[in-house]
Formats: sequence, C-alpha cells, structure tokens
Amino acid sequence: MAAQKGKSILIKSGDGQSPEQFTTLAGMRSKSITLGRETVDITNSDSAGEARELLAGAGVFSSSVSGSGIFEDATQAQTLNTRLVAGTLANYQFVLPGLGTYQGAFQVTQMDFAGEHNGEVTYDLTFESSGQVTFTAE
Repeated sequence: MAAQKGKSILIKSGDGQSPEQFTTLAGMRSKSITLGRETVDITNSDSAGEARELLAGAGVFSSSVSGSGIFEDATQAQTLNTRLVAGTLANYQFVLPGLGTYQGAFQVTQMDFAGEHNGEVTYDLTFESSGQVTFTAE
C-alpha cells in the first residue's frame, strides 16, 4: 500500500434509517483509530521457561476512535450531543484509504468544544465500540 494523505481518513455518522445513509463529519482535521484485543494469560507452573502463555482467540475485542476539527456544522454537533447525553449507540463508518472501512455500533463517550478569542471554535470527539465491528477491504 502506498503512502496516504491523513486527511483522506473519514469518520461517517449513520442516520439510523433503512437503508442507512452515512454522512462524513464536517471539519475534521485529525483522526485516530485504535483496535485492540485483551489478552487472557494462561501461564502456569508447567509453562516452559516461565514464559507467559496466552489463550489464542480469547479476550475482548474493542475499538476506540477519536477525532478533532473545526466546528462547521451545528446540526451534526446537535446530533452527536444528543447521542452523547442519551448514551445512544449509533452506526459509524471509519474509512482508511487504501485499506478499507470499519463499521459498527459506537457510543460517543466524550465531546469537547474549545475556542480562543481570536480563533476558530474547535471540537474533539471520542467513540467506543459496542458489539461486532466489521471490516470491508477496498
């Protein structure tokens, strides 16, 4: 895979309709996607060389996504704020150019707004996965 522009990573919010339509979140400047799996340690007194052993295929998979940008769309901000306050799960897509798209139910867990006297209003968002996150390769 060739080098990609960071601005090409997209965070898209689902509208909850059927069929679901996804809209790119406006004004995003930086995005970060973290995928992880907890380990299950099965090390015991019979483990060779006292080395840690892990149980294959075990543990909880999770995904965290964060992003920040310039406040450009009050409607999107209101939707995200409503989801945050209510603790609502909604579908999101996270597009990585040249790799593919992650999609699943996520909860907005943090939303921050900031602004300097002589600058633009910015925002930071954090999303946490709930349930299975699917990946579709490009």
